[in-house]
Amino acid sequence: MASIGPDSMPERIAAYRARIETVLDGYLPPLERVPERLHAALRYSALGTGKRLRPILVYATGEALGVPLERLDAPAAAVELIHAYSLVHDDLPAMDNDDLRRGRPTCHRAFDEGTAILAGDALQVLAFRILAAEATRDGEIPAYTRMIHLLAEASGTDGMAGGQALDLAAVGQQLTVEALENIHRRKTGALIRASVLMAAMVASETDTRRLARLDRFAQDLGLAFQIQDDILDVEGDAATLGKATGADRAKDKPTYPSIAGMTAAKRRCRDLHAHAVAALADFGPGAEHLRWLADFVIERNS
Repeated sequence: MASIGPDSMPERIAAYRARIETVLDGYLPPLERVPERLHAALRYSALGTGKRLRPILVYATGEALGVPLERLDAPAAAVELIHAYSLVHDDLPAMDNDDLRRGRPTCHRAFDEGTAILAGDALQVLAFRILAAEATRDGEIPAYTRMIHLLAEASGTDGMAGGQALDLAAVGQQLTVEALENIHRRKTGALIRASVLMAAMVASETDTRRLARLDRFAQDLGLAFQIQDDILDVEGDAATLGKATGADRAKDKPTYPSIAGMTAAKRRCRDLHAHAVAALADFGPGAEHLRWLADFVIERNS
């Protein structure tokens, strides 16, 4: 595991969380703007809860590359809004049909299904609006165009949406480990990868070799994150997780423990963590935040 001081990294991660909360609050429409109920649903879904792993990865990667935090706010907000939209839609009765998210009612339970669908749509569009607006403001249109392309790819049929489609089709099926990892890399890993690479695109210079190492780190971290989710669905505590455990088993969804066994799942998670950390070898102390996050991904209990 990465060697860190007892408080320095948690304090920095807490600062990242506080920063993205403020940034999101500024980008989201105010409650008093028409249509008020829809804007309330957007703010309910995007503010106040969550690990904020994806925007934290944007900030930590950018700082490792010497990028000022204020230049990372737009991509950090955009990737978190895409994540928030995906959770709103994943929770719907037509998808995973979940009643709880992060310890409170899901958006369609707190509001209604129609409002939840529209809230997800609006959160997704807002993410791209933020990046497009920032491109014209900063005068760095090529970099932001690449970010928009990457985020769209990570969100679409080659990424998150495609992974969700494969996940739905896999219910009740017997999958190979390779097929399951393909689903995990799309559904969860693609957006985590985008978080890291979008930050690199903000940097004025990131050579091809370092970019490839960041890509390797992000891909291994994304897969490890989802495997740990699979493990927590079996061994986790519902109160800590903020949602019911055993949901995957109840829905007959293939998971890493159900296919390969719990011992193999934990071993694969540890191996991915080791590979992710090894990919950062050339980045020195500046990447300590990223190493700490790699530890967090496989040690978390929520």
